[in-house]
Amino acid sequence: QVQLVESGGGLVQAGGSLRLSCAASKRTISTYAMGWFRQAPGKDREFVAAISWSGGSTRYADSVKGRFTISRDNAKNTGYLQMNSLKPDDTAVYYCAASVTIATMEAAGYWGQGTQVTVSS
Repeated sequence: QVQLVESGGGLVQAGGSLRLSCAASKRTISTYAMGWFRQAPGKDREFVAAISWSGGSTRYADSVKGRFTISRDNAKNTGYLQMNSLKPDDTAVYYCAASVTIATMEAAGYWGQGTQVTVSS
């Protein structure tokens, strides 16, 4: 069983930056791909970014390419999402997830509880 806990959310002005963290416990996450999703009020959950277990492969939603960077530190059992040039449309609850591969991330078996990101205009 993997337990994921997100942190780093908050209120930021448009154009600002935040770094989200996803700390894993109870089991090492070094063999899992990690991903980030978000859900805005009244909208479906959407994929944001994912990274392979080694960090050698990444994938991004078109809406965040060039602004967000996903990374991980397996020694710390933690994943990160660096978010730059934030826009009001980025406002959502952000969830991290862990899955066997990037390709199966939508059906990830492990999810965090979410952290709120609010971008003011």
